[in-house]
Formats: sequence, structure tokens, C-alpha cells
Amino acid sequence: MRVVAIGGGTGLSTLLRGLRRHVAAAGQAARAEEAPIGDLAAVVTVTDDGGSSGRLREEFNMLPPGDLRNCMVALSEEEDLISQLFRHRFRSGGEIRGHNFGNLFVAALTEITGDFGHAIQLASKILATRGRIYPATTANLTLVARMDDGSEVRGETKITASRKRIVELMLDPPVAEPLPETIEAIERADLISVGPGSLYTSLITNLLVKGIPEALAETRAVRVFICNLMTQANESLGLTASQHIERIYEHTGEPIFDYALVNTAPVSPQMLLRYAVEGAVPIAADVERIEAMGIRCLVGNFLSEGDVLRHAPERVAGALLELARLARPQTQTT
Repeated sequence: MRVVAIGGGTGLSTLLRGLRRHVAAAGQAARAEEAPIGDLAAVVTVTDDGGSSGRLREEFNMLPPGDLRNCMVALSEEEDLISQLFRHRFRSGGEIRGHNFGNLFVAALTEITGDFGHAIQLASKILATRGRIYPATTANLTLVARMDDGSEVRGETKITASRKRIVELMLDPPVAEPLPETIEAIERADLISVGPGSLYTSLITNLLVKGIPEALAETRAVRVFICNLMTQANESLGLTASQHIERIYEHTGEPIFDYALVNTAPVSPQMLLRYAVEGAVPIAADVERIEAMGIRCLVGNFLSEGDVLRHAPERVAGALLELARLARPQTQTT
């Protein structure tokens, strides 16, 4: 089974931790029931301009490595050790203070190779990841958001910090070319997921890259939207699950989903209080409205509570693979 996961932020890396367990390790033979994924590719947003990633982007004129780094950690063979190392943030050291080790690692490889995409592939090889990781584009982009008062806000950090609501997301420059490997992976896939992640700055960002929405519209793969658990300030406050999909379709210009995976398990009162400070609430699963759009809705308990709410990686991955398994005879590519 060929699987492509599209997104960014912690949502994508959480999903990849679940999918990784279903990919055979390099050099190991495994039965299809144990490791049904023969090829796993992650397509990751590259518009972050804050923190360590933003500093490296400005100082080295390179793409931000943060989201890609998190995906490499999630797919790594030695996740516990590598995770600690790659997430380490220097607390002292002058100019190095505040930088993330994993980001510096990618920056060094980019300088050595002269190619950011190649650096990501080399880093993935060094970490023995169970999957391939592609930036959505290698173009140096700035996000531009048109807000509900007609104003425009430039840059991901400023967009997420704004108190206004996003109406439309754009790229500057407006035309960004995808990696050929990304389009090929989408065309050959049996299963493609979009989400979870911030609606605009993690998901729609990828879908603005030239050729990606068209490839998603034409592929024979099972295409699944994974809805977030909670609404998010600025990006999705007040939006139901179906309205998340509507916002995506407004930017792609055509339908790209066959299924929607939506959590219906209740969130604990303690966690609800914690998120209420941000005005966030559980996303309403308006199943009838989703299915009226021609999208089959899969509901269930897909959440995991810790210090914050996250999707339960194994339950989500299991549900995705079951959807693909049932549909695979009709979607199998050559």
C-alpha cells in the first residue's frame, strides 16, 4: 500500500508516529498484515517564519526546517533517543541560544549539499526514517492572509498572532512549483490523508502549491480529511467539521475528499476549561452536512488526552488503513 500524508505542525508528526508502525523497517521482511504500508511519503508545509526556523530562514536564506524535522523524528527508527536530541533547544551559547539542534543539523546539510530538498533526504537517511519526507515546495514563500475586515497580514507568525479572522490565504509569490516527487507520490498513492493541523497555516498552505490540488482531484487513491479536535483561534473558531472542508474547497476550487475522519468522543471537563482560555471548543461533527457534500464520514474516539489534546496515532492510523484496505481493489495503482 502506498500512503501519502499531507500537512504540517504537530498534527502531521502525530499521525506519522501511528503510520510508521505499519511500515516494515529497512532490510526486514514482514507480512502484509503486519506492515501493510510499502511506501510512506509525507508532504510538509514550509512557510514557518518564527522561532529557530525563522532565524535560520533569515540568516541562511533557506527554507524553515522545523516541521520537516518533527516529521523526521516521528518516522525515525530510534524515536526516543533521536527525539530528545533533535528537539533539544540550546538554553545558552550566545547566538546559538534558542536554536533547535535538529534545525541546525538540517541547516548544515543544506550548506554542504547546496540543496534543501536533498538535505532533507540525507537527514532522513541518516535517521533511518520509515518513509520519505518532502517539502511541499522548495520556493521561498511568504504567506499572505486577507482578513475579515479587508486588511492583509503578511507572514505566518503575524497571521497566527492576529485577532482577526482569515478569509483567504495566498502565497507570495503566487506561483510555487511542487517537487516532482510529490506529484508522483500523489498520483501513485492508494491512500492520501490531509490533516490534522491548523486549517490555514498547515493544511491550505500545501494546497496552494501549483499542481497539488489538481493531482489530488485526479488521483485514484482514497482521499481522507482528518479533522482537528478543537477549534483554533484566528484559524477556525466557530467552524464545524463540514465548514473546515468548505474552507479547503474554496481554496482548491474542486472537491478532493472521499472520506472525513471526525472525533466524536467527549473531551474531559478539565481539558475543556484549559482550552476555553483561548476560546477553543470541540469541533462539531455535523455528519449529515458532510455527507451531503458527497463525503462519507467516519466518526469515533480518535483523541488522546495528556498535557494537551492530540489525536491518538494508532487509532487514527488503523482507521485510515482499514478504509484503504476495503477500497484498495478499486484504487490499486500499477
